[in-house]
Amino acid sequence: MEALVAALPQFNGKRVLVTGDTGFKGSWLSLWLHDLGAEVFGFALPPDGPISHFNQLGLHSLIDHFDGDVRDLEAVRKVFARSKPDVVIHLAAQPIVRRSYRDPKETFDTNVAGGVNLLEAVRESTTVRSLVFATSDKCYRNRETHVGYVETDELGGHDPYSASKAAAELVFSSYNDSFFKHRDGFGAASARAGNVIGGGDWAEARIIPDCIRALAKGEEIVIRSPHATRPWQHVLEPLSGYLVLAAALLEKPDAATGSWNFGPAVDSIHTVLDVVERSIGHWGAGAVRVEEPDSKLHEAGLLNLNCDRAHTKLGWRPRWGIEQTLAHTIGWYREQHVGTPALELTRRQIHQYTEARP
Repeated sequence: MEALVAALPQFNGKRVLVTGDTGFKGSWLSLWLHDLGAEVFGFALPPDGPISHFNQLGLHSLIDHFDGDVRDLEAVRKVFARSKPDVVIHLAAQPIVRRSYRDPKETFDTNVAGGVNLLEAVRESTTVRSLVFATSDKCYRNRETHVGYVETDELGGHDPYSASKAAAELVFSSYNDSFFKHRDGFGAASARAGNVIGGGDWAEARIIPDCIRALAKGEEIVIRSPHATRPWQHVLEPLSGYLVLAAALLEKPDAATGSWNFGPAVDSIHTVLDVVERSIGHWGAGAVRVEEPDSKLHEAGLLNLNCDRAHTKLGWRPRWGIEQTLAHTIGWYREQHVGTPALELTRRQIHQYTEARP
């Protein structure tokens, strides 16, 4: 614990509000912040689905969690009044591309209007000094190019999810320019990352949870787009970026404002089929079957981020390559499947990550 606190001392004793703490990223981040010595407050809908990392960790006993919907402005205001946060990390979202096709209104209401509510509460707050507003790498207008997108590239989105994240970035930029940039002792930034994997993700229509569900039952893994490439990264990679960014906003807000990419190294860009086959290898058994994709639903085939700004300005770099990422991810599920407590596994991997050399 002492080593973790020493690594990011800015959070020791700080009051930190994490929206979306019941989600996959949010549960990892909330535990990490708790172990860094922060007083953590969470705000989110109850966990979605029969299994959740939040419940597996027993986070309700470690942090102050408030059930609520980011689409409800008064509920957001109430949690700010109760928590009086120094730092806000906004992760609450509808994060599934295919779900955005089924319910585009829910997606826009959550990702855009919910973001407005969060920003309104920050604007009205007298305690917040650092805001990290997380969106997605899919906020960029994707031209299916091998060249990584930089923070100044054009925003856009074909599917409702991607478009909602691009719109959320525009909303954030407006609030930052209009209300935040000239506030003394306060800094705000947006953070863009994507295709995060790791233990404890049980969401629908995501490749690793789908793999684990099939492997645990001894069934074939079914995939739709075997040759689509993604910049695979462990969940701790972007979360470390969010923490470094939030700490920088506390110390030098003018230097850390704006938008930031947090993506993996180039050698972590692999096809879906390659990742599934490697996952089977780490599990020790399994098989894969390719089915024709639903041609009516557009999904990005190639997406890559240029993270030079985070490398040079924040000193942030990814620590785990594709093999380490998959070994830790599948290893988490394999050990949990045979009875190792999720809290023990998650804490162990946070320690392993913080001790790794960038």
